[in-house]
Amino acid sequence: MSTAEPTRRRGFGRRGAAPDGPRATFRQLLPFILEHRPVLVWVAVLSILGALAGLAQPLLVGRVITVVEAGETLGWIVWALVALVVVNGIITGYQHYLLQRTGEGIVLSSRKRLVARILNLPIVEFDTRRTGDLVSRVGSDTTMLRAVLTQGLVEAVGGTVTFVGALIAMLIIDPVLLGLTVLVIAVAITVVTVLSGRVREASHAAQTKVGDVAAAVERGIGAVRTIRAAGATEREIAAIDEESTGAWRMGVQVARISALIVPVAGIALQVSFLVVLGVGGYRVASGAIEVADLVTFILFLFMMVMPLGLFFGAITSVNQALGALGRIQEILELPNESDADREIAPEAVLVGPANAGVQPEAPALVFDDVRFAYRGGDDAGDDGAERPAGVLRGVSFEVPRGKRVALVGPSGAGKSTILQLVERFYDPESGQIRLGGLDIKRLDRGELRAQIGYVEQDAPVLAGTIAENLRLASPDATDEECRAVLGAVNLGAVVDRDPAGIDAQVGEDGIMLSGGERQRLAIARALLAAPPILLLDESTSSLDGVNERLMREAIDAVAEDRTLLVIAHRLSTVVDSDAIIVLENGAVAGVGTHAELLGTTPLYRELAEHQLLAGPVA
Repeated sequence: MSTAEPTRRRGFGRRGAAPDGPRATFRQLLPFILEHRPVLVWVAVLSILGALAGLAQPLLVGRVITVVEAGETLGWIVWALVALVVVNGIITGYQHYLLQRTGEGIVLSSRKRLVARILNLPIVEFDTRRTGDLVSRVGSDTTMLRAVLTQGLVEAVGGTVTFVGALIAMLIIDPVLLGLTVLVIAVAITVVTVLSGRVREASHAAQTKVGDVAAAVERGIGAVRTIRAAGATEREIAAIDEESTGAWRMGVQVARISALIVPVAGIALQVSFLVVLGVGGYRVASGAIEVADLVTFILFLFMMVMPLGLFFGAITSVNQALGALGRIQEILELPNESDADREIAPEAVLVGPANAGVQPEAPALVFDDVRFAYRGGDDAGDDGAERPAGVLRGVSFEVPRGKRVALVGPSGAGKSTILQLVERFYDPESGQIRLGGLDIKRLDRGELRAQIGYVEQDAPVLAGTIAENLRLASPDATDEECRAVLGAVNLGAVVDRDPAGIDAQVGEDGIMLSGGERQRLAIARALLAAPPILLLDESTSSLDGVNERLMREAIDAVAEDRTLLVIAHRLSTVVDSDAIIVLENGAVAGVGTHAELLGTTPLYRELAEHQLLAGPVA
């Protein structure tokens, strides 16, 4: 496999972070909120009712003062005031519950959308993005959206009613005191407006740093055995500490800016209170207003500034959420594989056993002058100019139906790339790949892959049980079918050694299995699906002689009436092939049988003599 290919490039070295995404706008945030419109309407109604209940309290307090000064009995006024306080408390508690629940709903829906998009992204996106950063977007960034509801945005609806109601009442009581109060509040609003944009930028940068930390931790955990064997544990800890410190610095920057916003409402309240108390006391002494009016005005002042605090908090939380949403939107706006298909062929032909478009007499698979280069590589041309690294350079060959064709060649020749192009993990830059006579670019990817069983070079095994791994491509397979295919690949002993049988856990990345067992399990998964075409990428490279023989027997048993395209380094796997394709530097160096290639292709003979191909050479 080429050293330029993604499975090689996902090596131990660090990859740079993906570029920062665009800043999100409030309009992009609205769809997440409006998904819960019915609940939010009810919350808004409760907020308004709570505001009205709160606005009535200063009026009743003023009435209490007036009644006491007149020497009259309070009567119903006290009970009405108590009732308003209790009702306001009940409304506030229930509203808080609805907001928290709805906030969790926003996190859930955003995670569902993000996960669905990530798992449908073109494979090339995973070559340039770090796994930990993507996980961070699903976990940390989506959580930030909760704050939009739980930290004041919807409550600001009721706060607006309270603010406006208090403003009107204060205007009626004393326009002079109101003018002084509005002047103080206007200064506070100006300060918050200036700082809010900086909060969004700092929050986006902070979330990006959190993604860097997650990527560094994921890298360290994923390669923990290699790191310890290399004595690099302390260096990895230091590298993660460095990323964590960077995230801490950005978090402190957000906290620093927020610290300038949070006390603004309190300062505005204190300054307004002192101004109103001083000027209001003078106006009471001069007879311009009554004591009851001053007390009522001060109560309304407190009621007006409290929603102002909610409003400032909402600005901060919304800007932090928009910083995180920018990273979420970056992924949501990426085209998925289906989008790419629609651009290539708006009316794709679906491949199926009875599809009239498939030509029965056509070869199962054809490569016609296919050229392909992985993104990011470079190769100097004859003129000295840097050009994309050409992994495949004009490759052409045919795979007849029901035949076994082997791909051989030195490392970097492009063997694994060919299989990935057949699976449409990537599309060629030029040339054509045909399945049953049809250009695979015009085939639905899902239907195409249903025709193909693919066993990758590193035979990945998913965390879970043996049965879950087997049923990945065959969800309806019975336990008996699972056991039969495990026996066919000589994994019966693995099932028998655990009381759970096929429900035995395999561990993270199949760590509880040996390398050969993981490879055989991956092959069993492909065999269980029984597709008409099998792609095997060095599928016996981790097997000893006995298991290799059993594996070849299992493959031979299922190969009848199926087409096999096999990458192998062992002569025992190659010699029985109907045809062998020799690749060198991304081009076809020879095609023929084992005997023919020994006489016509020097590279093949050299591989047979010196590489992992073992056995007698004619």
